[in-house]
Amino acid sequence: MPEIRLQNLRKDYGAVTVIENLNLEMADGEFTVLVGPSGCGKSTTLRMVAGLESVSGGQIMIGDRDVSHLEPKERDLAMVFQDYALYPHMNVAKNMSFALRLARMNKSDIEARVKEVAATLDLTAYLDRKPAELSGGQRQRVAMGRALVRDAGTFLFDEPLSNLDAKLRGQMRAELALMSQRIKKNMIYVTHDQVEAMTLGDKIVVMKFGEIMQAGTPEELYRNPANKFVAGFIGSPTMNFLDAELVEEGGVLSAKGQGFAIPLSEARKAQLQAHKDRSIHLGIRPSSFVEDTGGFNMPIILSEYIGAQSVLISELGAQRVAIEVNTVAPIKSGETRQFTVQGDEVHFFDPKTEAAL
Repeated sequence: MPEIRLQNLRKDYGAVTVIENLNLEMADGEFTVLVGPSGCGKSTTLRMVAGLESVSGGQIMIGDRDVSHLEPKERDLAMVFQDYALYPHMNVAKNMSFALRLARMNKSDIEARVKEVAATLDLTAYLDRKPAELSGGQRQRVAMGRALVRDAGTFLFDEPLSNLDAKLRGQMRAELALMSQRIKKNMIYVTHDQVEAMTLGDKIVVMKFGEIMQAGTPEELYRNPANKFVAGFIGSPTMNFLDAELVEEGGVLSAKGQGFAIPLSEARKAQLQAHKDRSIHLGIRPSSFVEDTGGFNMPIILSEYIGAQSVLISELGAQRVAIEVNTVAPIKSGETRQFTVQGDEVHFFDPKTEAAL
């Protein structure tokens, strides 16, 4: 399985540059997820790797081969699209084997390969059915099976779960994760859903306006976001951002804002000493709030009870925040609760550059 490298990749549409100087390495057997809001360039990047979009500049290296200007069929890739794109007049077996039959592979080899992949995707019982007789999740598995039977070196997925309902998305995420463990191939997956990115990716690449904001493991991006954009994009519910100032009083450095002051540990003080007496943006995960009788008085504006957890909408000072709590008993709107925030669990960002401090 080859390493994939995108080197100074560029894509222009006339006078408009949508991707400029993009550099990324994807290791052997790695599940890489490109994630970001609509229009960030993630699908364009994937389509350039697939050969469905021309490259305006830079290189796409698969192993030692420069495939930047090769036809899609010459790149040893298989792609699963957002639209299932199944042939309605063919049954599942014929849909899955279509590319192999075009390549005039031996009939017995085709049959063995289709049965093997169908067993992996739990489609054996549906091989004689046509797409109209299948559920949405089953059709998506057929689309994946059509790619997998080709035994390509790299598999590309362009938002394959976006047409499914919430329950099916959860099931298919689990199946995709198990499939990637079994087949150990290079996979590049595009989504705008950060939950899919976090649960599937070995590496997550967060993109914005055609640029990579940060690339790393799910844990790295969650615990150590490089900038405010990544911090706000990764994690659900999303991170709270508050205006504050780093103030030292009595030898203790605190993040102080309207109606709150969060003391920081000596380790954080040493890291942030150079930014003392400066305005900053303070980032607090909803899960970092801890109910404590000695904490801030916080009115509950809205309580969203979702079973084992509740998401509370409250105010800290004059700024609205979300709080995630484990639910023993439902917390009602209109109550006032007291919460503290652990100083080691907050994040700090430069107000001008939005880079992490």
